[in-house]
Amino acid sequence: MTFTRTEVSALLNNYGLAPRRAFGQNFVVDPNTVRKIARLADVREGDFVLEIGAGLGSLTLALAETGAEIVAVEIDNGLVEVLRENTALLPNVEIIHGDAMQLDWQPLLTKSKHWHVVANLPYNLATPIVADILDGLSQVDHLLVMVQSEVADRLVAQVGSGAYGAVSVKIDYWATAKIVGAVPATVFFPQPRVESALVDIRRRDEPGVAQVVSGELFALVRAGFAKRRKMLRRALVDIALPEDFASAAVNPESRAEELDLAAWGRLCKAIGIRKTGSAQ
Repeated sequence: MTFTRTEVSALLNNYGLAPRRAFGQNFVVDPNTVRKIARLADVREGDFVLEIGAGLGSLTLALAETGAEIVAVEIDNGLVEVLRENTALLPNVEIIHGDAMQLDWQPLLTKSKHWHVVANLPYNLATPIVADILDGLSQVDHLLVMVQSEVADRLVAQVGSGAYGAVSVKIDYWATAKIVGAVPATVFFPQPRVESALVDIRRRDEPGVAQVVSGELFALVRAGFAKRRKMLRRALVDIALPEDFASAAVNPESRAEELDLAAWGRLCKAIGIRKTGSAQ
């Protein structure tokens, strides 16, 4: 079961609700799109799925049909009550009322060491939610997220792409990512002014570079991209010395978008070795 545009409108009217811009609410009202997302999520009976921003439950219902165990999170007080009613007869669905940016996820993930995340993410929160999951929830092996097309481009971008940035490096460190589908604005209510895309993100068995502290690497990358128009020797003047660039075989006159993950890793290692040596 999934909800059409007419059914979503009726549900909202019956409960005296309306989409809330503050929460970035745009409901998918096309059953074919919901079924496509559930299919691309690649989940089946016995799997564990965390759905973020479940809304009225259209995608929740489609995911539940797979037989997987679903933990669906919704922040909106009004919507969560409708969501509970719409899923009340499904023994494999648990509803959590909470803010995905504030929740303590660990107690929710104790059922399994391997989770999927499936989510229609608010445009303004998509990047931090994906980044926080990869940074802090090692139990999540796989994400399928629907995000604004521009955000999708950044998540999957490789060096040399105009969309390449600090989040691209972070995603590449933790995972492989690819766009697996386009989602037109016409399948949403209310209809946004932007197109969306589905991004499939799969955690690597090991990080993309070894022998670096992830927090130090990401801090270095953020510093470089914070002044992306400057050459790295200027952008990182307070962090990296000329000998660090030489040791890492990184051109100090490069700009942040010209370094791939491996080069950022080498530079981070060189800085760490130099600092460790000077501290002895």
